[in-house]
Amino acid sequence: MHKNKEKFEMDYSSFKTEISKRRRSATTRELTKIAYSAPKNVISLAEGMPNEETFPFAEISIKLNDGSSFTLDERELGAALQYIPTQGYPPLLQSLREFQRRAHAPPLWESRDIVIVSGSQDGLSKTLEAIIGPGDPLLVHDPFYPGVEVVVSPHKAELIAIPQDEHGVDPEILRETLMKRQLSGKKMPKIMYINATGLNPTGIVIPLERRKEIYRIACEYNFLILDDDPYHFMHFDEVILYRLMKLWGYDGMMSHFMRIRHFYKQRRDAIAALAEKHLSGLADFTLPKGGFFLWIKVRGIKDTWKMMMQRGVTKGVIMAPGAAFMKDSGKPCNAIRASFAKVSYEEMDLAMERLADLIRSELRNNYFINGNSYID
Repeated sequence: MHKNKEKFEMDYSSFKTEISKRRRSATTRELTKIAYSAPKNVISLAEGMPNEETFPFAEISIKLNDGSSFTLDERELGAALQYIPTQGYPPLLQSLREFQRRAHAPPLWESRDIVIVSGSQDGLSKTLEAIIGPGDPLLVHDPFYPGVEVVVSPHKAELIAIPQDEHGVDPEILRETLMKRQLSGKKMPKIMYINATGLNPTGIVIPLERRKEIYRIACEYNFLILDDDPYHFMHFDEVILYRLMKLWGYDGMMSHFMRIRHFYKQRRDAIAALAEKHLSGLADFTLPKGGFFLWIKVRGIKDTWKMMMQRGVTKGVIMAPGAAFMKDSGKPCNAIRASFAKVSYEEMDLAMERLADLIRSELRNNYFINGNSYID
């Protein structure tokens, strides 16, 4: 017999604010994630990605303190400077998952995952704003990292400060504070912010047994622990931009922008011609004067949502359904947004051909289901 793997399951909905519960992922971000994991023969015109050919950097060489070095080639730079799925750059995510597994060996790791954030403050903002509502209490160690207050002060959060001794947060005072609060009928905290390793600003490292005791108290009083365990990742985006502007100057930057404008105008004209070629009689569009997208309105189909989100990928084409951009995304919309920024002209042609076939198939299905007239 094979023993079933234990699975980590927890309902976090009770910790979220009402605003957080109403949040929904953007359709375009979901499409980006789908495009990254789709087979190579699938052509995506869904995302508003700039074309890598317009990126000014051909190669970046990095030398480390130990004398070793590496170079980011054109392909890697294209990925580094491009839009990526919201969760993070997929190869980096996989590396971090493996790092976490090997370095920390979290229990039930297969049931958990990672989100890459832009530094500690970004992670704090995302987490605390999802949990802390107006007037909600937040447990912190005293003293504590002031960036936390920056995040929660607009919500007028009540900070419950727990004193430290030479080993960090005092579990006895924490338990006593919570017990008194519960008996008095006050609102109980949903989360505790803590620096378990290198408390900021004291630099204390909380011993393992004390950490376990704090965790037991969290289980008893039903609050989450946000462990801010800071790692420092270097990134050079702003420095590179500064050096580029210093090198090119204003005129050089403007010349670059004009080249980009001409580049995308050619691509806009190309996709418009291909749409006219493949979608004549099936859809209408207006020539865009800016941006990366062609807004296509399909004839004879009230709503393109399922057609694009469900059946489009199986037909080898990804585009964004129009309802994703409407105030009420639940209402039917016959539009499709196609990006002309990134794919090759050959892929653009094939994508429009596949879209035409998809629309014809949808119209045929509607004819058989509803008895509407259809002309092939």
